Amino acid sequence: MKLFMSMPMFMSVGSVSRTVLRGAVVAGATGALAVPATTATAVTPMATPPGLACETGKHEIDDYTGYALCRNNGTTAQTFWVHLVCGWSPDVDGEHVTLDPGQSGQSTAHCAGLGTGIGEISVQP
Repeated sequence: MKLFMSMPMFMSVGSVSRTVLRGAVVAGATGALAVPATTATAVTPMATPPGLACETGKHEIDDYTGYALCRNNGTTAQTFWVHLVCGWSPDVDGEHVTLDPGQSGQSTAHCAGLGTGIGEISVQP
């Protein structure tokens, strides 16, 4: 019984290298596809700075756009912005928004389309 029916008795070093490389690429691609899609799109809320009451989330239609909608419940003006962790693309920050006491405002940001989308949304002071 032959164990390696498709492989010749003697292979060059280059052939062995290509065969090993091909196997590694196939194994890596298979492993990447086996990861559940929810892992790449999960959004973990982070701690909100003191004095701000914030809601964060993804845009209803565009999974690459995130927002932070905040209200200043403190007694002094506060500045905040949304920070998006964008997977394979560089992380991005939204516009800086300054709120007087009692005011509400929103900061938005957009991850590059070539990445894996938003992995985390946080509010930065």
